Amino acid sequence: MKEYRPAKKRVTVSVGESVHILRELQELSQSQLARLTGIPQATISAIENGRVRLGVERAKVLARALKCHPGVLVFPGWELPGKAAA
Repeated sequence: MKEYRPAKKRVTVSVGESVHILRELQELSQSQLARLTGIPQATISAIENGRVRLGVERAKVLARALKCHPGVLVFPGWELPGKAAA
C-alpha cells in the first residue's frame, strides 16, 4: 500500500457551464440575471448552452452581476503555471 495515491477528481467546465454554475450559486434565475444585466434571457440561455459566445463585454456585465472576476467566466479551466490543481 506504500504506492497508493488517492485519485484527484478533475472536471472540465465550459464557459457556458461556468456562467450557469455561478448564476445558480447566486440563486438567480435566467430571467433575474437578465433583469440585472440587461442581457436578454434568451441570450443568457444560449450562452449557458454554448450556442452563443460570451464575449468580453458580456463577460464584464455578467461578472459584475455574479460578483466574480470576468476571467472566472472567460477562462474557467485556467491554472497558474507551476500550481497544481487541488
